[in-house]
Amino acid sequence: MKAIRTLIIAVAGAAAIGATAQEAPRTAYFLDGYSYRHELNPAFGSDHNYISIPALGNIGIGAASNVGLNTFLYKTAPGSKYDLTTFMSPTVDANTFLNKLGNYSRITTNVDFTILSAGFKAFKGYNTLTIGLRTDVGASIPKDLFRFMKLGQTGADTRYSFKNLRLSADAMAEVALGHSREIIPGLNAGAKLKVLLGIAGVSANIDRMDIRMSGEQWMINANGSIDIAAGSGLYVPTKQEAGKEYGNPDEADQIEWGDIEYNNFGLSGFGLAVDLGATYDLPVLPGMQLSAAVTDLGFVSYSHAVRGKTSDVSWSFDGFKNVAVDSSQPGYEDNKIGTQIDNMWDDLKDVVNFHRTESDASFTRALGATLRLGAEYKMPFYSKLTGAFLFSTRIAGVQSWSEGRFYANVKPTRWFDATVNYGAGTFGSSFGWMLNFHPRGFNFFIGSDHQVFTVSKQYLPVGRASAQLNIGFNISY
Repeated sequence: MKAIRTLIIAVAGAAAIGATAQEAPRTAYFLDGYSYRHELNPAFGSDHNYISIPALGNIGIGAASNVGLNTFLYKTAPGSKYDLTTFMSPTVDANTFLNKLGNYSRITTNVDFTILSAGFKAFKGYNTLTIGLRTDVGASIPKDLFRFMKLGQTGADTRYSFKNLRLSADAMAEVALGHSREIIPGLNAGAKLKVLLGIAGVSANIDRMDIRMSGEQWMINANGSIDIAAGSGLYVPTKQEAGKEYGNPDEADQIEWGDIEYNNFGLSGFGLAVDLGATYDLPVLPGMQLSAAVTDLGFVSYSHAVRGKTSDVSWSFDGFKNVAVDSSQPGYEDNKIGTQIDNMWDDLKDVVNFHRTESDASFTRALGATLRLGAEYKMPFYSKLTGAFLFSTRIAGVQSWSEGRFYANVKPTRWFDATVNYGAGTFGSSFGWMLNFHPRGFNFFIGSDHQVFTVSKQYLPVGRASAQLNIGFNISY
């Protein structure tokens, strides 16, 4: 069951490690002096011009997940040889484990590494230019897969059905041009055009897997696909091409994962996206500003891709036949229990392994768009203190997420502002903060959307694997 194992390992590894740079932090949405506000809403301008120090303007590490180490690892009973065991142990109560899971176990990470960025006033508004590298990674595992792994057959006729077991990743270079201006007094609008140059893309899906387990027979039917693009130098051999042994002719075109090679650098795709945003100062309520933005409305199209699919066949198992228990029995080597188990797994893995169907394919998919709706109010008793709320939602199929976040922002001087905030949503609750220094000459910021309060001995998050830190240094003028 290599395909399933690959997806599970990818999700669990990302959830456990979770060290990936992210987009501009939502924590900074209401900080006027933060140079990269335009990444969250292109309508946000600035009182100053800036240019980033190459590769140091905006650096972040982080990940978001609704699972963590304590979802899958548990303390053993006193006196045990080991301190921890996995959720598969019979000593772990099934309900205790399954109640920790949502309908999907998800991990999302986003890399936005800024190579060069600049913002300046001109053309009756505020303009931005950004050159960078970005990756978008998402994975989801349906709860019923873990239920099957933990419980197995529970009655005379046990059935499971998994859908949307998915892993996707995009790596691309980005060149973005933005402009914002005041349309009428109190109303600002902005837009940004992004040109995307695809470096690599992967999309692996098990669209459906049905399992029926009875006392007489087990039956499995699966359907899935995979697309891999990484330039014209990508080589994804089949078992036959790699010279590997295979049990029957149907296995000849199975993708041989251990022998994948990438020989030459080259772009594998092209895409376009736009960001749109607006802010509005309510005239009937002085001190109140409303804002809205949608970012990453667009697509990326890949070529020179390798395409594969599962066999789309049913597999059935009706027990072990004529099991030989004594080496003196005729046909012992072919009928002993170990051989029959090996044969069963060899047949089963053909149902969920990917078979290469095309070597020079193309595919296109939409980016995950993000919608943000914000409101900020200046406190009448102290105008340098504001309260705010931001609703964010990412629209990306089964990898979608939503969050609401409350803010307290203080802006005591022209060169410093700070925020503390609390959010709750798909990935649980989180505490955020940022310190932002922006005197004339430079802008330095440090902050985070998510904090980790409990870690393992290996410094991995014990609870939900959501952690993030952003830091950057830019020249302003």
